[in-house]
Amino acid sequence: MVLLREELGDVLRDARRAQGRTLRDISARASVSLGYLSEIERGEKEASSELLASICTALGMPMSLVLTEVAQRADRAERASAPVTLPVASRSEDVVSAA
Repeated sequence: MVLLREELGDVLRDARRAQGRTLRDISARASVSLGYLSEIERGEKEASSELLASICTALGMPMSLVLTEVAQRADRAERASAPVTLPVASRSEDVVSAA
């Protein structure tokens, strides 16, 4: 099962690390406690839209870009875990047997 809070946390953490920035730096700029930001990055807490906007601003990233990346990751995770279904002939179709 795909959880958006986990995907969001991964995107935020990856963005922060790619910028070479610390949790302390982002938490100070976003006015959120370091512990709470860490929980968001680990997918343990949900970020409100206001808090997410503040974190995105601290990262210098548009929220739309962050949410697009979250959606793409969720899509990949869903596809990877989706069961494979094979088409089944309906009763009205002629079924040819090789027997």
